[in-house]
Amino acid sequence: MIHIAIQKALHGVDADMQLDVDFKIEAGEFIALTGQSGSGKSTLLRILAGLEEAQGEIDVSGESWLSQTKQLPAQKRRIGFVFQDYALFENMNVLENLLFIANDKTLALRLLEITGLSEFTKRYPNTLSGGQKQRVSICRAMMRRPALLLLDEPLSALDPAMRSKLQTEILMLHREFETTTIMVSHDPSEIFKLASRVLVLNNGKLIQDGDVKDILLKTNGSQKFSFNGELLEIQKVDAIFVATIAIGQQLVEVVLSPQEAKNLNIGEIVKLSTKAFQPTLSS
Repeated sequence: MIHIAIQKALHGVDADMQLDVDFKIEAGEFIALTGQSGSGKSTLLRILAGLEEAQGEIDVSGESWLSQTKQLPAQKRRIGFVFQDYALFENMNVLENLLFIANDKTLALRLLEITGLSEFTKRYPNTLSGGQKQRVSICRAMMRRPALLLLDEPLSALDPAMRSKLQTEILMLHREFETTTIMVSHDPSEIFKLASRVLVLNNGKLIQDGDVKDILLKTNGSQKFSFNGELLEIQKVDAIFVATIAIGQQLVEVVLSPQEAKNLNIGEIVKLSTKAFQPTLSS
């Protein structure tokens, strides 16, 4: 069991806010942390890793990482951290990057096997693709057999096909090593595929905490599905209006009535829902 109850004043671009969260994680859970940009997600991960100071309590299976009287240094926390960038040692080959963290060659070779990198042990980072570099970063984070694995949008810079492949490999690692994981993501399909629980952060506060389907598949009444997205464009085509909405990494076109088109504004977040296969769009 991990108990996280922390507070920290944050200075955002638009306004100051207070990061104030209190939640528990069961061992072996895969948590997706999502919410608007600037809501405190990455800061929360950095506090858990010991890279930023905060007030409160972090208790990991009876070991105190943060309390009123102590803050355990980052190097003493059993943390694996994967950033958006790869942060590899350019002067070390793939295997050396892993063994630098822990001198366990058996573990290193097993991790490289799971992620399809067994043939790349002697390769240097500057000879690898972006997807291969991020695989190495994930393997390196697992070398300490972390009590908590933190993933800060590690796949956001990759193309969809590579992203899907690495999602599968992350899930394989999570299941084989039974690692407790917190992953920051804005991608609903990624969250649905990987996470067992979703935490939604807004202005430093947890506003939702629950099952993936309950939070992602928002429905009202007899609606079959409902998704939030950004309205990119409204075009008049002959006698009808067609709206283009960005939902995650996908674009969806919906036919609007003249009244719907009149009441919507480009750039706003809208809700796309359907009932009996008749899509509707609302602010």
